[in-house]
Amino acid sequence: MITLASDFGSPYPAAMRGVICARSGARIEDIAHDFPRQDVRAAAFWLREVVPYFPPATHCVVVDPGVGTDRAALVVEAGGHRVVAPDNGVALPVARRLAGEDPTPEPGTTDDGATADVDTGNESATDGAAGIRVWEVEYDDAETASNTFHGRDVFAPAAAAVHDADSVGDLKRCRPTDEWVDLRFPDPAVGETTATGEVLVVDGFGNAITNVPGDVLDGLEEVRVDGEPAPVRRAYAALAEGRRLVTVGSHGNVELAVNRGRGDEAFGVGVGDEVRLAR
Repeated sequence: MITLASDFGSPYPAAMRGVICARSGARIEDIAHDFPRQDVRAAAFWLREVVPYFPPATHCVVVDPGVGTDRAALVVEAGGHRVVAPDNGVALPVARRLAGEDPTPEPGTTDDGATADVDTGNESATDGAAGIRVWEVEYDDAETASNTFHGRDVFAPAAAAVHDADSVGDLKRCRPTDEWVDLRFPDPAVGETTATGEVLVVDGFGNAITNVPGDVLDGLEEVRVDGEPAPVRRAYAALAEGRRLVTVGSHGNVELAVNRGRGDEAFGVGVGDEVRLAR
């Protein structure tokens, strides 16, 4: 299976599907093509939450503000999955989730199956770190690839080849690398009576999803959000329509929400804004 995810909307993903269909018999599934435009962090968050529910597959991800520049294309492998994506960090959070959270990535393997002899900059490339492997992809037809549509001309062909290969290291156009752009979500500051974090993403319903772990709400009926009281509820509909609330989303983090409304507007927050919760 090959999944596709992008910020393209339509009809650009259809061209990617066509390229893959011409090169591979893989089943193709769409994750989403309406990620916020050029928002690498939002795409990384949603991939981390969605991809682990798929059986092992190849995932072609194109949220690529650097398209047409000298940024690399990568294959990142973890937990039986392979992610083909631009080297802007979008693939790393999901790779860490697939590998059991926060192992240190290491270069991929050579075509003979041996670990590449490169310096990862880590104390040990194998101590608990072998869950993630990374390769750089040499572009097919680099001279003729569109500078504005690497999704079609670079990532789709690479995804087809990676899917069909028994081992990524067998592919001549994939070479192990110890250089990649990382992306990590900020850690919240959690104390005995307060938790300070930030809004990571706002979903299509207007729920402001924070980086604060949901267990800070355990046993609470109410918290203060930036000084203002708000009820804690397990379900949006536990309160009357239009009432704002604090809840734990399906991702396990604290959400600021409104029953049948927009939590971001009701709480006056947006992506990147600090949120302070207090008992």
